[in-house]
Amino acid sequence: MIEIDTEKIPIKMWIKDIEDGALEQVKHLANLPFAFFNIAIMPDCHQGFGMPIGGVMATTDVVIPNAVGVDIGCGMRAMETCMSVEDLTKEKLVELMKHIRKNIPVGFSHNKEAHIEDMPTDDSHPSDKLLGKPIVKQQYGSATHQIGTLGGGNHFIEIQKDEEDMVWIMIHSGSRNLGYTVARYYNDIAKKLNKDYHSVVPKDWDLAFLPLDSEEAKAYFREMNYCLEFAKANRARMMRIIDEKIDEMGYGSGDELDIHHNYAVIEKHFGRQVVVHRKGATSAREGELGIIPGSQGTASYIVKGKGNMFSFNSCSHGAGRKMGRNVAKRTLDLKKQQELLNKQGIMHSVRTVNDLDEAPGAYKDIEDVMANQTELVDIIVKLKPIAVVKG
Repeated sequence: MIEIDTEKIPIKMWIKDIEDGALEQVKHLANLPFAFFNIAIMPDCHQGFGMPIGGVMATTDVVIPNAVGVDIGCGMRAMETCMSVEDLTKEKLVELMKHIRKNIPVGFSHNKEAHIEDMPTDDSHPSDKLLGKPIVKQQYGSATHQIGTLGGGNHFIEIQKDEEDMVWIMIHSGSRNLGYTVARYYNDIAKKLNKDYHSVVPKDWDLAFLPLDSEEAKAYFREMNYCLEFAKANRARMMRIIDEKIDEMGYGSGDELDIHHNYAVIEKHFGRQVVVHRKGATSAREGELGIIPGSQGTASYIVKGKGNMFSFNSCSHGAGRKMGRNVAKRTLDLKKQQELLNKQGIMHSVRTVNDLDEAPGAYKDIEDVMANQTELVDIIVKLKPIAVVKG
């Protein structure tokens, strides 16, 4: 761990090399009047909007929508199957990939039919889920067509193998347009309110806040928590679609693990109730299982948290980008990136220059990331990619 003590509160970092833009954002966090105890920076940290991706911040009495971000509830779901790599012949792999591509929309595509049955509800009073949630209510109809869809960017479905040659399925996705709309709405409200009461937080920091005792903050938490439920249900529906095909092929599956890495939650740390914002960071309480994915050409990990108090019981959410999307498209060599994946026998998604923003070379080395957070987590399972579907 590296500590910086030049700001209002200490910065504790589990990263050796941090880009200048991200470090500037970290220092902004450490100088907020309501930032609590220390700022924690994960080893996959890179610059984001307002708060860097891979940042963890606790605050007293306020919530900051931009410290959660626009993909509320983005996270991971993993499932071990009873199928071995030997069982997964080339023909079966192609069959499974065709099934995924046919039944799970990617990118901007949505389901043609609504799937209300998979939407988060209260069993006794389904309509209660929409009370006090104006944006969720507004977007609900569209969301019923988006549940069970992957989205774009760095979202993926991977077929993987563990070190005992058993097949796993891993999904990375979030709350789709629902979370985006909620995030933008409440960030805009926060910016207006901060302007009205002459907030001391500089406007260009993009860290407008909502006081916890305000009606706006209470509404944000209601809608954010629904987005968390929706994101989890979204991943669950996709996993069920894949699991049904695996079952049809004659193989069972085991337990599923699901985690968020973009959210805010009230927790107790250092003797005080605070709002912990995890933006591109995963909860890693002592003994808690988590998922840390790599790129489509590198390993991913199932981990167990160590409950490090200075990280606010957190760890990285993945490998983390080392270059922006446009930079990756301009500078990475398409042929070399394809060869890197082809040599490993991975059925990948890097087909054209436009796909280079999600090539392995656009990401930090996951092995370095894991080596930098041995104080935060223990590795339980190492997984390597077999085939990848990208948005």
